[in-house]
Amino acid sequence: MSSLFARTTRRITLAHIRHVPRIPPSGATGVVTRVYQQVEHDFGLLAPPVALHAPAPDHLAAAWAILRETLVVEGEVGRAAKEIVAAAVSLANSCPYCVDVHGATLAGLTEGADAGHVMADRIEAIADPSLRELAGWARASGLVRSMQPVSAPFPRSHAPELLGVAVAFHYYNRMVNVFLQDSPLPPVRGRAREVARGVAARMMGRLARVPALPGASVDLLPAAPLPTDLRWAAGQPHVAAAMSRAATVFEAGGRRTVPAGVRRLVTDLLPAGAPSLTGGALWLDDAVSRLPEEERPTGRLALSVALAAYRVTDAVVDAAGADVSGASLIELASWASFTAARRAGALLGEEFSTTSDS
Repeated sequence: MSSLFARTTRRITLAHIRHVPRIPPSGATGVVTRVYQQVEHDFGLLAPPVALHAPAPDHLAAAWAILRETLVVEGEVGRAAKEIVAAAVSLANSCPYCVDVHGATLAGLTEGADAGHVMADRIEAIADPSLRELAGWARASGLVRSMQPVSAPFPRSHAPELLGVAVAFHYYNRMVNVFLQDSPLPPVRGRAREVARGVAARMMGRLARVPALPGASVDLLPAAPLPTDLRWAAGQPHVAAAMSRAATVFEAGGRRTVPAGVRRLVTDLLPAGAPSLTGGALWLDDAVSRLPEEERPTGRLALSVALAAYRVTDAVVDAAGADVSGASLIELASWASFTAARRAGALLGEEFSTTSDS
C-alpha cells in the first residue's frame, strides 16, 4: 500500500522526466506496477530516476534492483556511508540532480555539516575521517577515462554494498543526466533554496530510516550467472543477484538496440582512456567517423552517455531517434550507462579479486 505522501507526490516527480513517455501508476501494468509498488514502499516515493525506465519494463526492474539491493537494503554498512558514496560519485559524474537528492538524504541522516561539504565538493573539509576517506574514494571513481585502482578504505566484507552503490550511481548518474531535469528542488535561489534543501533533508532523512529487507527485487528478473567483472558482489547474495540479473537485461537491450559496431566502439574507447569528450565535438566527430553513416547518430549518443552524459544535448538525443514508446532509447542509454558503470566497478573492485579480507 502506497503512503499518502507517495500518492500525492506522483505527479510532481513524474514531471521531472524528459525525452520518454511518463507512465503514471494508474497506467502501469505487470512488472511496472510491481516495481512502482516496491519503490513507493521502500523508497517512500516514486523516485524519478527509477520511474524514467518504465517504457522498458525489464530495464525498470533491473535499474530498481541494483539501487534497492545496494543502497536501500539494510546490511553491514550504514545508510549514511552509502549516501556519501552516492553523493560523491554523483559529484564525479557532474550529476546535480543526484547530488541534491543524496546530499539532502545524508544531511537528514547525519544532521551535521559534512553533507554540506560533500554537496559543495569540499571533500577535504569533511570532519569525520572515515566518511572523508570514503567520499574521497568515491569521488575519485569518476575518473573512468584515466582511472588507476584506488585503495578502498573499507574491508572486503563491505565491498558488495559500497562497490554496489558506486556502480549503481555510475549507472544512474548517466541516465539522470539524459532523462531528468537538473534538480528535484524548486527553481529558487538564495535563502529560499536553503529552505528547500532543509525541507528535503528532513523528508529524505526520515524516509531513509525505514528498514528494507534484502532480496525483494531480485525475483522481478530471471536468474543469471554473475559476470567475471562483477565478482566483487559475490559476498552478498542479494547484491550479486541484482547485479547479475541486471547485467543480463542491459546486455540484451544493447544487442536489440545498439548496432554491433557502436557497441565495439564504446567498449574499445572506455579502457583505452578516451578523453571524456574534453576534445569537444571534433573529438566526438572523429570517434564516430569510423561507423557507417546511418549508425553515427546512435554511436554519438551511446559514446556521449558512456563518457560524459552531463554533456548530452537534446539534439544528440533527438538525432538518435526512438520508437514511440521510448523503449529503444531507454535500452540504448541503459546499455551505455551500465557498460561504463561496470568498467568503473571492475577498477574499484580489483583489489578484492586478488587479496584476502582485511
